[in-house]
Order: sequence, then structure tokens, then C-alpha cells
Amino acid sequence: MTAERVIDLNADLGESYGAWTMGDDEALLAIVTRANVACGFHAGDPLVMRRTVRLAAARGVAVGAHPAFPDLQGFGRRRMELAPDELEAMLLYQIGALAGVCRAEGVPLAHVKPHGALNNMACADVSLARTVMRAVRAYDPALPVLAPACSALEQAALEAGQPVLREVFADRAYQADGQLVPRREPGAVLHDPDAAVAHVLRMLAAGGLVTRDGAVLPTPIDSICVHGDGPQAIATARRLRDALVAAGWRLAAGAPSA
Repeated sequence: MTAERVIDLNADLGESYGAWTMGDDEALLAIVTRANVACGFHAGDPLVMRRTVRLAAARGVAVGAHPAFPDLQGFGRRRMELAPDELEAMLLYQIGALAGVCRAEGVPLAHVKPHGALNNMACADVSLARTVMRAVRAYDPALPVLAPACSALEQAALEAGQPVLREVFADRAYQADGQLVPRREPGAVLHDPDAAVAHVLRMLAAGGLVTRDGAVLPTPIDSICVHGDGPQAIATARRLRDALVAAGWRLAAGAPSA
């Protein structure tokens, strides 16, 4: 008998702030199986956090913390150099804040996924990745980290014995080393939903990341990320979900692969 194929679909949510709205969380929560909820440093505020967690709970969507550099104006996409102890404390502060909201809403905290520049830098810098991992382990050594496949963040999680969910990006192109193509370069972001779907199906079929040059970097794939802040986000997520189901995948917030 063929083993069941399970895949996870995640999105970054709860990124509205005060009177400013980002994306359509309610629509995405009807599609994805895992939500990465902003914790107030790059976006989000206490009310948005609670509303997002409550909506996710109603939909049966797993909830994780999406901590970032303290960069509301730059949406967490600007690089920052912080002392390790300061960064650890900031991460604990954000994880603890969302965990408190989750507890109040009767929802378990399912994972941690760093956001934006923090995530990109930790994917390339093992020392920074280890700092991130120390913060997560200080909170809960059994809490999974949602980390890009083939990254230093994944490596740091494996070294530390922290559970890791390996993700790929539906709407981003990859360089030869497995890092994302910088957003400033042409073709870095796949705006066409059909192109994003084809990109994901190609990686799942190949069993690894497929770079923009066509090379394959073998890796387990536990989760697929659809960015929720673009005009095509809902269309991409819907088409991707439909295509995965049609290809025989069951969508669920599963456990980390071995």
C-alpha cells in the first residue's frame, strides 16, 4: 500500500496594525493549515494577535509565533545587528506574548517561524541561527521551528536537537546555494499563481529545492509557505491547495519529518 502523502500549507498572518490592514487573513485561514502570527515587532498588535488566533482556532488551523526584528516602519525587512543576548530576549518576549494569547484562546502554540530579515539572515549565518535556536529552546525544547529547507536555521535546529519543520516557498525563486533570490532581482518573486503552483509541484516531484538554474537540492519538505501580503495571495493559495489535492496530497499541519 502506498504511504499517505501529507503536506502543510502555511502563511504569515496577523500583520495588520491599528487602523492599518495587511492582507485578508480570514480568506487565507479558510485555505491554509498553519498560521505564523506576527507578535508586534514588525507588525500586529495585541488586539490583532488575539483576533487572528481566535479565527485560526475556529478554522482548526495550527498557530505559531512569527517573531521579528523591532522594525514596524520597515515591516521587519531591514537588516539589524543585535547582541545575541538582546536578540534572545526579544525573541522570548515575542514568543511568550503569542503563547499567552494562545493559552487564553485554548490553542496550543504549534511552532516558531522567524520573520523577514531575521529569517533571511539566520538562514545564511549559523551563529545567528544558533542564537535564534537558544531562544526557542529556552522557551520549550520540544517546540518545532519552521525553517527554510537547506538553511543554516535548519542546521542549527538539527544540531540543537530542536524539532524542525522544513519549508519551501511557493512564490520565491531559489539561488544555487538554496538561499532565496533577493527581492530586488528580477524573477525573485513569482507573481503569477500558475507559476507558483508549477514551482511547488516541481519541487515535490523532485524531492528537493529547485533552483532558478534548474538544479535540485534534495531535502524533505514538510510545509509550503504562501506569502499573504500580495494581491495574488488568495488566488495562489487556492490554486495551490486544489493542485495539491488533485495530485494526491492531504493537507494537514503534520509533524516534523525525520
